[in-house]
Amino acid sequence: MRITQESAGAAGNGEGVAGERLAADHLEIEGGERLAGEITVSGAKNAALPILCASLLTAEPLVLGNVPDLHDVRTMLTLLTRMGVKVERKGEAVTLDASQITEPAAPYELVKTMRASILVLGPLLARCGEARVSLPGGCAIGARPVDQHIKGLQKMGAEIMLTHGDIVAGVARGSRLRGETLVTDMITVTGTENLLMAATLADGVTVLANAAREPEVTDLANLLVKMGAKIEGIGTDRLVVTGVARLHGATHDVVPDRIEAGTFLCAAVATRGDITLRRVVPGTLDAVIEKLRETGANVTGGADWLRVRMDRRARAVSFRTSEYPAFPTDMQAQFMALNCIAEGASQVVETIFENRFMHVQELTRLGANIGIEGNTARISGVDRLSGAHVMATDLRASASLIVAGLTAEGRTLVDRIHHLDRGYHRIEAKLCAVGARIRRVEARQGEIA
Repeated sequence: MRITQESAGAAGNGEGVAGERLAADHLEIEGGERLAGEITVSGAKNAALPILCASLLTAEPLVLGNVPDLHDVRTMLTLLTRMGVKVERKGEAVTLDASQITEPAAPYELVKTMRASILVLGPLLARCGEARVSLPGGCAIGARPVDQHIKGLQKMGAEIMLTHGDIVAGVARGSRLRGETLVTDMITVTGTENLLMAATLADGVTVLANAAREPEVTDLANLLVKMGAKIEGIGTDRLVVTGVARLHGATHDVVPDRIEAGTFLCAAVATRGDITLRRVVPGTLDAVIEKLRETGANVTGGADWLRVRMDRRARAVSFRTSEYPAFPTDMQAQFMALNCIAEGASQVVETIFENRFMHVQELTRLGANIGIEGNTARISGVDRLSGAHVMATDLRASASLIVAGLTAEGRTLVDRIHHLDRGYHRIEAKLCAVGARIRRVEARQGEIA
């Protein structure tokens, strides 16, 4: 079936919609403090969101642990509740009961603030045979089209059209999605996750021949196996899924957040600190750890911990972002902040998102020396940064400004930290516990970002 689009509607930016009233909390950082101590890393947002959606695949309860308390997670739980899923949350534990799905739809008012809402499409089609999901808007860090999701599901037998800004999908009454060999045009994490979930209940064998290998995809696959799915090739770029008639409930802990861990590692090296991270999976951070060692940092670890020590000014390190297991795009901004105060010059090439240098302008306000040419940033390290008033433009840009502010002389004010709260749970509290002078200033009622 040919994809058509009728009146797609205005696109949001994936990070909050223009004109929408947002909390104007900001962070105040007094730089110059050396970080030392221990931090426990939270569960990964990018693993938790698809795993929450997996609850739609079964009528039995799904019991999850290590679920981070983040804005995006709360939004996903609200969305699932609207569909009829019963949700019970106690701290990091979440129980989901999708025995009754009353409304297989994801409306624009929720999707516009969180692109990961598209992850309900595959599970709803697989279990309910129908779905209506509002198209995600654009994204502040670049285009992230969902055409690969749609093409894959169409090949599996779904009838799909785009109308009035919604993806309207269904399979013929009495039939199921069918197994197929799917080769996406590019590596897509959410596309892999959506098609993987759909394939678990499809009729026959599905091969995902260009699958994303990110640890968050692996975590989802491991949960699905616990639920009774038959999946081969987990952790590789070729997943083979033999569909089953039904899945059952399971208990699962969300994998620790490798990007949160990497952010703290960069902060420790930037401040010449000594930090131990607990509840991590070191193997998911190999590319980041390798680059940190090139800066001169001493990084050691065990099965579920990492320690980084730095007693000198970092050496500048060049890198290029790419799909896992290469250097992650979600660590580019934080590592660039470290390069800004490193000894020497470095080059950063961004290959994943075309707009992911928006933090450069704000780092320059702090005194960084950065030049941009296309998808390449060239950084000349400076002796020190100076505190200034800066504005976060997206989630990882927010984290980069914190890393920079921790090293800067004087006070740094970071505005629009609603972006930060999408992926880090009270990061300022964790940093305070290891010696940072950082505090959140709550917004007064009626303020906007």
